[in-house]
Amino acid sequence: MQKSLSERDQAVIWHPYTQMQTAPAPVALVRGEGALLFDEQGNSYLDATSSWWVNIHGHAHPHITAKLAEQAAKLHHSIFAGYTHEPAVTLAEKLLPVLPGQQARVFYSDNGSTAVEVTLKMTIQYWQNKGITRKKILAFKDAYHGDTFGAMSVSARSVFTRAFDDYLFEVTFMDRPAEENIDSLLEDMAILAPDTAAFIFEPLVQGAGGMLMYAPELLDRLLAFCRERGILLIADEIMTGFGRTGTNFAMDQLRTPPDMITLSKGLTGGTMAMGITTCTEEIYDAFLSQDKLKTLFHGHSFTANPLTCAVALASLELFLQPESRANRDRINARHRQFAVELAYQDDVRNVRTMGTILAFEIETGEADGYVNNLAGFLSRFFTERRIMLRPLGNTLYILPPYCITDEQLDEVYQSILDMLKAYQEQWG
Repeated sequence: MQKSLSERDQAVIWHPYTQMQTAPAPVALVRGEGALLFDEQGNSYLDATSSWWVNIHGHAHPHITAKLAEQAAKLHHSIFAGYTHEPAVTLAEKLLPVLPGQQARVFYSDNGSTAVEVTLKMTIQYWQNKGITRKKILAFKDAYHGDTFGAMSVSARSVFTRAFDDYLFEVTFMDRPAEENIDSLLEDMAILAPDTAAFIFEPLVQGAGGMLMYAPELLDRLLAFCRERGILLIADEIMTGFGRTGTNFAMDQLRTPPDMITLSKGLTGGTMAMGITTCTEEIYDAFLSQDKLKTLFHGHSFTANPLTCAVALASLELFLQPESRANRDRINARHRQFAVELAYQDDVRNVRTMGTILAFEIETGEADGYVNNLAGFLSRFFTERRIMLRPLGNTLYILPPYCITDEQLDEVYQSILDMLKAYQEQWG
């Protein structure tokens, strides 16, 4: 008998964030359409988290597919050192004007973690090239910026970093700003400022940390304080970018612009892997010199891959259409309505929404966090109902593609209410 795709997978694949000894067999997917994915048997799964927050326009979008095929007939790949091509140049020309602040240059890489690595290298070498000693990096507690070593270093010490903590460079971590701590945060930053190279942050929402949200006006006070003291500002918009927080980019809700921005996830509409780091002209100019040692020595074999640039440009075109804006507003409004209903449910707390994100915690009697034992129950429940919701421990969130219909949202909302009823019957 021929083995299923899922069975073949179990013989040869090692999956991310998965304890392979105890994990159930993976669901084998064979195609996608809009907000749906389909398995080997033809069953549909409603993708309520945009497949790790990337498929902002849904699966197999015809415009992106057409642009990918068009580019595939022209140029698949070329070295990007000493050479260039139309998709890379056009994407940079179209993207920079819509970014917050005075972003002037695009550096292409392969994914979100490497985009963070690039911005850290830019930061450290920027000060070295200027002959100024500034070595400290500031970040928030509960931060997550990726899984490569530099990205882990500026991320909170957690289950994601525990095996590697001794190998990570030192970073000063601060609490997220709140009304009760903002003054003390500013006092601490004043002491650190003379030696601080940069402050890296996820604006308004800390994604993998648990969809933790905080106010733009308080972040703005921190950023303005840093700007006055020459600390470079790195906005990690890998998750928050391309409409997730209600504006095109989370930094659009602040007055103080960033010096650098990292992008990935929704950048290509979830079609192909890509990372981008952008910077101001001032950052770029610090690397211009007759001294070759002032060159930014960083690159990837697949830097600015033409196919990936073409689909990112196609995704950007879709994102800037009025229909995309209207869909994001619609999802935001529906989330807010459902949040009111959720707030009255037993065992639910801290219901919060921002843009197309809705999140809440389920009370378990255990500490909140990624390793909370409720995660297994939640994963099984929604997989059995063919709703793709991947919990962060006991934190459940919805972060759908913008093409999701009202009927599909109703299905997601009802599945959550059904889950809460089942949870109360089993553990209440």
